[in-house]
Amino acid sequence: MADWYSRVGDGLRWLYDKRIGTPAILDTGRYFPNASRFLERWQELREEALTVGQQLQRLPRFHEIMPEQAEISANDGRDWRMYIMKAYGYVSQENLARCPTMAALLRECPEVLSATYSFLAPGKHVPEHRGPFRGIMRFHLGLSMPRAENGNLGAILWIDHKPHLLDNGECLLWDDTFPHELLNTTNQVRAVLLLDVWRPDMPADMRALSTAIVGGMRAVSAMNAARASLSQPQHPG
Repeated sequence: MADWYSRVGDGLRWLYDKRIGTPAILDTGRYFPNASRFLERWQELREEALTVGQQLQRLPRFHEIMPEQAEISANDGRDWRMYIMKAYGYVSQENLARCPTMAALLRECPEVLSATYSFLAPGKHVPEHRGPFRGIMRFHLGLSMPRAENGNLGAILWIDHKPHLLDNGECLLWDDTFPHELLNTTNQVRAVLLLDVWRPDMPADMRALSTAIVGGMRAVSAMNAARASLSQPQHPG
């Protein structure tokens, strides 16, 4: 990860830590009640993701969208690919048009700032890292969660050094400024829905700062939109 990105992230985390003291794992009912809408339609979302995944090699890798994330995406020669429909408020109309269920849910849930179908290759390891600021929350919904040969769930997400194993149709809301790491121990692709959700009930100054940060990230997302398009040239495997 680029030095500037790390320095900015460190400063923002220090500031937010002083003002917002919530734990790593957050109560979905309290902080994101609209999660129930996504859970109710998780099988439709799964079908959308699997359809997108049929063209997996045409989807951009994470570091091709955000080069500053190369340390966690291009670290081991295994792919972490993204199908981004919304990024910090910027909507990829081309990608979203292929996903009508997601489009409907995003219209119903304006607090969802980002929405991505994430595909983690077999054996892929995402090293420990931390998100930059606490003004948003991360939501995971398992769509195609691989199992090891012994039948156990095989994609492990560590948050604040504690392991979490999600099955299909299960969700988790968490604060990604805490250290987190991911490993797909199986020989199958892991597919999840990733949402970034606006954090409610922030102090006024933190809300204003978060609004400014999200605005800046939206501008960056708009500039990077072409990288996230399904129609970009096919990459080598």
